[in-house]
Amino acid sequence: MSPVYPRSFSHIGLSVTDLDAAVKFYTEVMGWYLIMPATTISEDDSAIGVMCTDVFGAGWGSFRIAHMSTGDRIGVEIFQFRNAVKPENNFEYWKTGIFHFCVQDPDVEGLAAKIVAAGGKQRMPVREYFPGEKPYRMVYMEDPFGNILEIYSHSYELTYSAGAYA
Repeated sequence: MSPVYPRSFSHIGLSVTDLDAAVKFYTEVMGWYLIMPATTISEDDSAIGVMCTDVFGAGWGSFRIAHMSTGDRIGVEIFQFRNAVKPENNFEYWKTGIFHFCVQDPDVEGLAAKIVAAGGKQRMPVREYFPGEKPYRMVYMEDPFGNILEIYSHSYELTYSAGAYA
């Protein structure tokens, strides 16, 4: 039996209705690096075409994809599928699956304002986890494409560790 150890997070995939606008948003607002510009992937016998058929099943046709990276080297694949649809209710948090991702910025309010100015939404007021005790803040947002993102002022480990700022 192989040992159990903490695996590193590699990347996340986001679906959007407008890939070019998403790349612009994530480079200009979030500061992420564009490591592979928008490319069309087609259903064919190429290695990537076969892999995608394994994932999506036959008949997917084609899609556009761009690859980005955060400042801490986490990959972000942004997909625009044919007939992409922004769901009417994009916050079905009670259903199994990923319902948000989180970024860290000490200027929670500033990043939230940039997201709103770029066509996103602030879903709640900025809140403190431990008012008057620890300086940790957070807010839930929505990018212009309906993906839910959260902003933390501090790292995940600091926010949830009992001894930090004790």
